[in-house]
Amino acid sequence: MMSHRLFSGGGWLAVALIICLSFASDLATSADEASTANVELKTLDDHFPFDVPDTVQQWNQRASTLRHRIRVATGLWPYPPKAPLKATIHGPVQHDGFMTEKVYFESFPGHFVTGQLFRPAAGNDLAVVDGKRPGVLSPHGHGGRTMQLSDDDLQKNLKTGGEKYEGSGRNPKYARCAHLARMGCVVFMFDMLGYADSQQIGFEVAHRHAKARPEESNRTAPCLYSVDAELNLQSIMGWQTWNAIRALDFLESLDDVDPDRLAVTGGSGGGTQTILLGALDDRVSVSFPNGMVSTSMQGGCYCENANYLRIGTGNVELAALFAPKPQGMTAADDWTRDMMSDGFPELVKLYTMLGQPKHVMCRPLLQFPHNYNYVTRETMYQWMATHLSLPPESPLVETDMVPPTEAETSVWNQQHPAPTDSGVPHERRVLAWWKQTADEALKASLPPYQVDAPERSLAKFRHDFGIPWSIMLTVPQESMKQAGRDAEQTTGADWGSDANDSVGTLIYCGQGDLPDELKAWLDQGYRLVRPEFDSSQDEQPIVANGKRYAGFTFGYNPPLVVRRSGHLAHLAAGIDGPVVLAGSGRHVAWVAGAAILAGSDVTECWLRPDGFRFAAVDDYTDAAFVPGAAKYGDLPVLVSLRAPHRLTIVDADDAVRKQVTATYRQADAMDRLTVK
Repeated sequence: MMSHRLFSGGGWLAVALIICLSFASDLATSADEASTANVELKTLDDHFPFDVPDTVQQWNQRASTLRHRIRVATGLWPYPPKAPLKATIHGPVQHDGFMTEKVYFESFPGHFVTGQLFRPAAGNDLAVVDGKRPGVLSPHGHGGRTMQLSDDDLQKNLKTGGEKYEGSGRNPKYARCAHLARMGCVVFMFDMLGYADSQQIGFEVAHRHAKARPEESNRTAPCLYSVDAELNLQSIMGWQTWNAIRALDFLESLDDVDPDRLAVTGGSGGGTQTILLGALDDRVSVSFPNGMVSTSMQGGCYCENANYLRIGTGNVELAALFAPKPQGMTAADDWTRDMMSDGFPELVKLYTMLGQPKHVMCRPLLQFPHNYNYVTRETMYQWMATHLSLPPESPLVETDMVPPTEAETSVWNQQHPAPTDSGVPHERRVLAWWKQTADEALKASLPPYQVDAPERSLAKFRHDFGIPWSIMLTVPQESMKQAGRDAEQTTGADWGSDANDSVGTLIYCGQGDLPDELKAWLDQGYRLVRPEFDSSQDEQPIVANGKRYAGFTFGYNPPLVVRRSGHLAHLAAGIDGPVVLAGSGRHVAWVAGAAILAGSDVTECWLRPDGFRFAAVDDYTDAAFVPGAAKYGDLPVLVSLRAPHRLTIVDADDAVRKQVTATYRQADAMDRLTVK
């Protein structure tokens, strides 16, 4: 196991990680980088157990870390500004026991979320308290809001008891919203990107992106899946997560909705969205994420994967972030089949520790395949009735309905025409706005270059930039067993003093001969260590699934830079005596990361960047690719996070020199900074 000496230096980042992020329990190093090409990569189909912490305090620390991870992974650190929704509600249609209306609003400027609003029929006062009703958000999942079962599938479901009626059985997503409205709730089902009326991003792009599009190579106008989008953590999953948050904003804004009784339920891909929304948004009071709470397959679509999201965690633990609030689900004959013995007992253990053992439920329905069928829906209705305080007379048994027509479900018409801004131009406009607003928010936290500029909070800088970098630099706990062996095995080539007689250790990462500036340490009696990964592969190990998307690899595995940073930090922590950690060129990426992680365990950090920038990497297979690095200040900020520990910068460009100097000045550590 990694020595806790890694955090013994008292550096601000180490302390922040332990206290605020419980980072110490998560950090470990990778396998020996000389064999990283053969490292066994984790995939979305692996096992993702939930290890419940021993105490409430430990869980609270872990939960804080995970919420930060979700926000960073989805590109929502910082949150984009919430512009006015400009919501339009139109086209009311009366049905048996409920009514529907069509909705569209803006989540990003110029991007419209579409969907359908379900309300109880006139005269239905069930669940009304002080004129307000419970509000239920329903992300529909794959298949779409208007999905209809084929004749064959419908008959199979009717025969097995998965469905009871032809009308509701043919339209299961619509049926659950309709019956929740009959029970007295206001329900909003919004379109996922590429489904029904949400066509500004097409279905193939949002859910079937197998090969790179020519537009993705344009570095001046980034679109989805481009290396620049990844360097700024902009993804389909993040986009849909923001749409879900704004959809909850819309639902909460309705005059007849009780903001204290908000629930979310979705199935399959909608279950994934339900998990994330429950983890991120405190307004949700009841949750029913169906079909995706599992220690097995984590969600196979592009819209369910994002860089960093499930490194060292999985859907069961992410769902646990909703605890101790009421959360129900079912297990079926799919990837959730083992939940009753692997996943659900751990949720019960956590809820029990938090004092609410009856607030979590998983009903085994293994006689059915992957579903949100009649039996599952009735389970959900009972859960919602109990925890949304619906009256006893609220109907819990679903009845049939007349299937809706296309005219009744289509949001766009002549009076409300569909937006013409779509495709790659639309992607580019939204991503540019997303990046601009994030850059502006983060820039306000940077220490100013000018000596006489108004002082900014150093704590805010360390929060706004340090937390994302701490998430990005984490190596999962399952690597810890290998870490101890690797630190002993990987010493590289040694020159200079004998190890037993040396007064210190110089660890150098860089190609070619040792720079002249470093030879003085050898003259002082330091031994030289050059880790073997210096000249190893120039490409990342990538999950081989035939899908062109970084999130399928780095959503589950740390990038190579992070593995190397962890390895060097572990190596430095295990050496007695002074340690100088040095790097040049692109090697500064993992040397700087290691120096931050190691704190004062690295006596001196020496860097010669030679113009290196993460933003210059042109493909996610490059060994220096780090998702999000460009968003969070690139090399200038990463190096600055070394403050207040000793640092020497040689031949750096103005941006690095100015940012590092400003940060060390604000940290009152100029005596520990040398700029040459």
